[in-house]
Parts: sequence; C-alpha cells; structure tokens
Amino acid sequence: MPDPTTRPADDAREAAPRNRALPAEPVPARLPEPRPAPDDRGSPQGLYDNQHRAPGSDGRDGAHDPADAAHVSSAPDHSPPPDGRLPRWRSVLAVVAHPDDESFALGALLAAFAADGARVSVLCLTHGEASTLHGVAGDLERLRAGELAAAAAALGADDVRLLAYPDGRLAAADPAELAGRVEAVAQETGPDGLLVFDPTGVTGHPDHAAATAAALGAAEGLGLPVLGWTVPEAVADQLRREHGAAFDGHPPEAVDLTVTVDRARQFKAVACHRSQAVPGSVLWRRLELLGDREHLRLLRPGDD
Repeated sequence: MPDPTTRPADDAREAAPRNRALPAEPVPARLPEPRPAPDDRGSPQGLYDNQHRAPGSDGRDGAHDPADAAHVSSAPDHSPPPDGRLPRWRSVLAVVAHPDDESFALGALLAAFAADGARVSVLCLTHGEASTLHGVAGDLERLRAGELAAAAAALGADDVRLLAYPDGRLAAADPAELAGRVEAVAQETGPDGLLVFDPTGVTGHPDHAAATAAALGAAEGLGLPVLGWTVPEAVADQLRREHGAAFDGHPPEAVDLTVTVDRARQFKAVACHRSQAVPGSVLWRRLELLGDREHLRLLRPGDD
C-alpha cells in the first residue's frame, strides 16, 4: 500500500511539510444575527489565524432547490434521523485537516445543510502547504487559503477558520491542544453538531484521522453529536484497485445514514481549488462511483 503522505490521492502531501506563518490581515466583522437568508449571503466570514479572502465570489450561482436537499429544520434534533435525511441542525461545524477537504469530501453535505437554512461553519487546521499537487503557479500556503475562502462561499458557508498547524504533521500535534482549538471555535459558532471525516481518515491521510480525533475530543466536552463522512467498502476497494489509493470504507451494516445529494454546489466549490482539482485526480473517480449518494456514520450521539 502506498505511503499516504505521498500517494496520488485527493490531497497528497509531501513527506516534509513547511510551517511558515503568513502576515496577519485585518479580521472582518462577523455576520449579523439572525443569519441572512440564503439568497442574500456573500462570502463566508470568520477569524483566520492568517486571514485570506477570495475576491469577487458570492458563491450563490447554481444553488439547488432546497426541496432537493436533505431536510434541516429550525430546531436541533439529536435523535437518529430517518434514512436519507440529515439531522435537523440549525448550525453545523465541519472540522477538516486541509483546504479542499470541505469541498472534495464534505461539499455536497455542507451545501445541503446550507440550502435548507442551517448556519455552516468550517474549521480547517492546516494550510495544505505540503501538497504534491500544484495545478497553478504560486505559493501553496497563500493559494490554498484563498481557494478555501472561495470554495466555502460556493457551498454557502458563513464562517471559515483557517489555522496554521503544519500540513502532514497534524498527528504529531498535542491532541488536547487540538481538541481545545476545536472546542473554542465550537463555543463561538454554536453548532448543534459536528461534521468530520470517518476516524479511519477515509483517504489514508493521517491528518484526516487527527482532525477527527480532535473534533471528537471537543464534542465529548461539549456534549455534541458527531457525524463522520465515509465511503462504502465497495467504493474504497475499487479506488484501491484502480488508483493504488489508500482508501478505507465500511460495509453497509456499519453505515448509519445514506443521504441523496445534489452535487451542483459541490462541483462549483471543487472548481475553486484550482491547485488541487487536477485532471487524473482520484477525486473525479470517487465522485463518479458515489453518484448522488453520501454515507455517514454516527460517531458520537448528542447528550440529552
């Protein structure tokens, strides 16, 4: 099986990531409450450790009919949802390791939450600076920060936080510190639940597993439910055979929720990641195999 830090997968990484800090830029004002109606939202706003904004993108083109998305009502509900429907969270926080994880993996789910009125926040723990994919010229730390902002807007996210942990070394960070950073953002954004990668990391990247472990640690302290994105074992096996990619999946009996999704906004968000969504990436084959379905596991139920 190939080394997950160098494999040609969705977000392949070099083995020796850099850890440079970028100059801080002004922090924008927060969106007012209550949350604007979906048609009136602009770019997501929030605190970045190093703030970057994508110019001129409102992310609203191609928004699908809310009736086509998984249902989210105005009140939180921590009970197990019926098959085919996301839980009725008013607010959701996605915790990911790299810019593009929110789009390549969680994009259709986040777009469904946003289209039905949930406030969507994204916490990304690294700048993704160690990627071996480099579809456009420029410094990846800066490029990928801007790509994240534009992609989050395309998905309908309101709030994006970008931290500066070293790409490829997230598993070496202090787990308690990581969980504390996630908990602090959750306390500020007030989610009814967290959306993360499956604890396996799904694509074989150890950063994904570390990000999920941090989210689970934070959720334990806050009493929040956690949904983990996964792929069917059959899809993972196909990707391993075709691409040599270190994918992990689950059999049907281990999947708690299968959701029908509209990928229109996800594809717009993916297109924002020009440095990563290169021809030949396993991303495209994965989306083809998944079709209009996404699969989730309930990693932690909410406290009553």
